[in-house]
Amino acid sequence: MRAHSTRHCLFSATPLRLLTVLMTSMTLVACGNSGNNNNDSSHNGGTTAEVGQWTVGDLHSHTTQSDDADISQTLDLALGKAFNSYKLDWLAVSNHLRSSSRDNNGNTLTTAIPFAQGMEQYELTRIQALQAAGTYADKSIFSLSEWDMPTHDHINVGIFKTGSDGTQLIPDTGGFKAFQYIFTTLAESTFNSTDVASWKAKYGSTRYNSTATDALQGITWLKTYYPTTSFMQLNHPSRKPVYTIDDLRTFNDMAPNIFFTIEGMPGNQMEPNRGGYDKPYTDAFLVNRTYGGADYFVAKVGGVWDALLGEGRHIWTTANSDSHFKTTAQFSSGYFPGEYAKNYVWTKSRDVKGILDGLRTGKVFAVFGDLINGLDFNAANGSNKKDMGGELTVANGASVTLTIRFKSPSKNNYEKPINSGNFVGTPIVDHIDLIAGDVTSKAASGTAAYSVATNTTTRVVKRFTSADWKVDTDGYNTVTYTTTATKNQYFRLRGTNLGTDVSGLTVAGEPQADQKITTTDNTQRFNDINDRNYASLWFYSNPVFVTVQ
Repeated sequence: MRAHSTRHCLFSATPLRLLTVLMTSMTLVACGNSGNNNNDSSHNGGTTAEVGQWTVGDLHSHTTQSDDADISQTLDLALGKAFNSYKLDWLAVSNHLRSSSRDNNGNTLTTAIPFAQGMEQYELTRIQALQAAGTYADKSIFSLSEWDMPTHDHINVGIFKTGSDGTQLIPDTGGFKAFQYIFTTLAESTFNSTDVASWKAKYGSTRYNSTATDALQGITWLKTYYPTTSFMQLNHPSRKPVYTIDDLRTFNDMAPNIFFTIEGMPGNQMEPNRGGYDKPYTDAFLVNRTYGGADYFVAKVGGVWDALLGEGRHIWTTANSDSHFKTTAQFSSGYFPGEYAKNYVWTKSRDVKGILDGLRTGKVFAVFGDLINGLDFNAANGSNKKDMGGELTVANGASVTLTIRFKSPSKNNYEKPINSGNFVGTPIVDHIDLIAGDVTSKAASGTAAYSVATNTTTRVVKRFTSADWKVDTDGYNTVTYTTTATKNQYFRLRGTNLGTDVSGLTVAGEPQADQKITTTDNTQRFNDINDRNYASLWFYSNPVFVTVQ
């Protein structure tokens, strides 16, 4: 049964029936494929008996309504690339929560407006019109916004409410407009005066837009007014040295149901500085680099992400495009939605609620360059089995078997030369690392442990190559690893097309800091960047926890 037959619509005149699929002892195939040039007809997360389906999407993409996007990056272009070219199931459009000077088609507005108003007036109106006419009716398209968090950097914010059908979630533009007024520096005069008066009456007259305490007020506001229908994602976490692990612990402690994702595989991969991580190339800023395109927080074994997981925190990693434009005559920025970065999320339904619920469970894996398009990673003790994001509870001394099943598409979207339509990429996994770390109790705010950004117990416990895995009857590469549970731990995966010692890219299997492409000629520089990115492909799974009783 193909999950592609599932149809749903965030905006439509008549809500379409949502279908969930129960598959037992067979492979579940989700809709679409993992790239425009992938000869495989499906992406697939592996054998499972759980109700649901694998879906693939992007949580962070821009259109021309963000003033730093190219005027050509219209909403229609972004949607066409995401769904027609690169076969995503869902897309979050995430424009900057700033002033917006263009409509969804790139036309200049007479007067710039707060983006939350532009979201309501142009973005959502166009999405509604397209889906009502049947275009992308089987896709989920929803609006987020990228907030300039006071004293920090960028955080994706989603604010939703229940739609008229009483079940589906839709973006709450009223909530976005109030949030933009209260928590950004945009002049009060740019907002509708009637709205301002109502916000002051409801929320008070103070605007929180300048201090670290104000940033926390934003989280408190979401938790107060949208406790189950909002979420935040920390975008490109290490691009600027403005987030400490204390910040991440605080965000998660305040609202674990809202702050539970970090963009560990950031977008803007077509920048000369991979990911747009443009701090000076000195040792002092090695923590503000990407490593194989992944943020230092996630790429560093035993680093920030591992420190958080080592407290049992449910904070998951994602991969997104951060698409503003791909190339112009002189500049390059990011790939189109779905072209290079993909999130595979297990969902019970393919509407917004299903996607958000799926993200919260952590049954998610993130991929660059279609290195893989299917992954089943679980820990089991007999018939007791838990997938990514889950917690397997066993007796002390119990045997735990970790199973890894994965496959890759026959082709990816590697073009040579870039933008030529000549696709030459064949993604092949060289090796997969099984990474483990110990889990202890959460650090307490105000203690020295709250500022510790490492997990010294984290290590690569096993490296698997093609000599270790076998192809099963479903066409998946399969390998298992058995261990004895004597303490609380988590296990996660990373995989790459690179060998363990590739000059400038890996040392003993560890990714090295990405270097800037400095080619002078624009066209050649674009090709050199693209070559760099497809030469260094990675995927990261989210963890499965094993708890000893």
